[in-house]
Amino acid sequence: MGIIVVTGIPGVGKTTVMKKAAEGIDIKFVTFGTVMIDIARETGLVQNRDEMRKLNLEQQKELQIKTAERVSKMKNVIVDTHCTIKTPRGYMPGLPEWVIKKLKPNTILLVEANPKEIFNRRINDNTRNRDPDSVEKIEEHQHINRAVAMAYSAITGATVKIISNHDNAIDNAIEEVKPVLE
Repeated sequence: MGIIVVTGIPGVGKTTVMKKAAEGIDIKFVTFGTVMIDIARETGLVQNRDEMRKLNLEQQKELQIKTAERVSKMKNVIVDTHCTIKTPRGYMPGLPEWVIKKLKPNTILLVEANPKEIFNRRINDNTRNRDPDSVEKIEEHQHINRAVAMAYSAITGATVKIISNHDNAIDNAIEEVKPVLE
């Protein structure tokens, strides 16, 4: 099976979809950001996950490289990550060339939902300290993710599959993912 990268903007439900789709399958599930935050904490750069996007670009690049090195040593793994990261200076790739080439995924799954659904999910999620975004900015972020996912595909030869995760329809999203995991 190799490496499957699953992406989607914050609040789209990518982690929930993938964990449920992978139930009962012998595959490792790793969150790129969790490995990255562990490294950032180990080096004293941040205390929580939401602080990472505010690091300067050089610090973020170094963290990405170290994380890619750890994750690339794993086999048969779903890598849960973000295609792009919205920073105060603009969007940056979540898996720039030096990361995506190390990971060499077979498939890139892009989980999407209606921007209004994502907006409402974010408003109702008290567990995170996310920057506010309008429905239009959420839509913009999803469009950018599509373009960047195809660029990742061009670099690696991985296929890109878009998974729709609409409210009250997670079973449909799971069914869309299952053929990729076989």
